[in-house]
Amino acid sequence: MTNFTYKNDLPDNLELGPIVAIDTETMGLNPMRDRLCVIQFSSGDGHAHIVQIEPDAPQAPNICKILLDQNKVKLFHFARFDIAILKHHFKINISPVYCTKIASKLVRTYTNKHGLKNLLREMLSIEISKQQQSSDWGASELTKAQIEYAASDVLYLHKLMDKLNLNLKRENRYEIAEACFNFLPMRATLDLAGWSEDDIFSHS
Repeated sequence: MTNFTYKNDLPDNLELGPIVAIDTETMGLNPMRDRLCVIQFSSGDGHAHIVQIEPDAPQAPNICKILLDQNKVKLFHFARFDIAILKHHFKINISPVYCTKIASKLVRTYTNKHGLKNLLREMLSIEISKQQQSSDWGASELTKAQIEYAASDVLYLHKLMDKLNLNLKRENRYEIAEACFNFLPMRATLDLAGWSEDDIFSHS
């Protein structure tokens, strides 16, 4: 298991397969205000590719190529936020996508604990630390602890997706999940357009 680190873009000709696990680290939780600092990727092979995005960095063509590739599924945990921050930063639309948090909420209705740490513990017997979640991701150099934390957010998503898919199919909710995933890019667009707190489907 190796964590590869880069500045501002992935290297040329890096092949990450048909399903790419992706996560982001930012200066806060407002995609319109807070800077994108780190993007991490994994093909599910046990390796993580961690890109530090510097302030005023040029466009990242290799990252955008992956995000725009219609033949690659972009695999997230809480895709709504990650899609929004990536869309805002790179000015691109991202699809197709899969979200393990949405899949969990659809199939693990016996609990309200859908964080990645809870999912990995229950479904894969894997323990990860969330200690670095609120650290300074805008620092000029990432610490070893930050790199390891960033990697842990993508290294296990493929195995988690496989487990969740089995349960979604068992409970006859896979098609519902797919429809939700297909809507996620528009949900992120609504967030960026100012409807992040309003449920436009509600009666009121």
